[in-house]
Amino acid sequence: MKEVLEAYAAAVRAKDVDGFLGLYADDVRSFDLWELWSYDGKDALRGMVADWFGSLPDDEVVDVQFEEVRAQTGEDVAAVSAFTTFRALSPDGEELRSMNNRLTWVLRKEPDGAWKIAHEHTSAPAGDGGQVQLRR
Repeated sequence: MKEVLEAYAAAVRAKDVDGFLGLYADDVRSFDLWELWSYDGKDALRGMVADWFGSLPDDEVVDVQFEEVRAQTGEDVAAVSAFTTFRALSPDGEELRSMNNRLTWVLRKEPDGAWKIAHEHTSAPAGDGGQVQLRR
């Protein structure tokens, strides 16, 4: 699972929509932290990812860090959970902003042997008054 986490971070850093979506199964269901209740299928996810990467200034990169990763792996299915930090960095490496969330993936081994994300759930706890807490 380490390879999938590393590939995810690399695709986000490069703002590589196709590389990012290549980590997901065609029939993925994603419960994302933002906007819609779910993105069903890779095509639905594509629009959200393209908008996300497109909203980032050209001279910024997003560094993704995973902490307290837990994985349970079977022969053809696996579950991964982690705390995730997204940090926007300036060209000289200065942190411009950051946020945390919780991540859960269910991965499926495809016939070609590649692990693909079949389900994704990201969240953050809501504090008093329903305000989402984006800092851990």
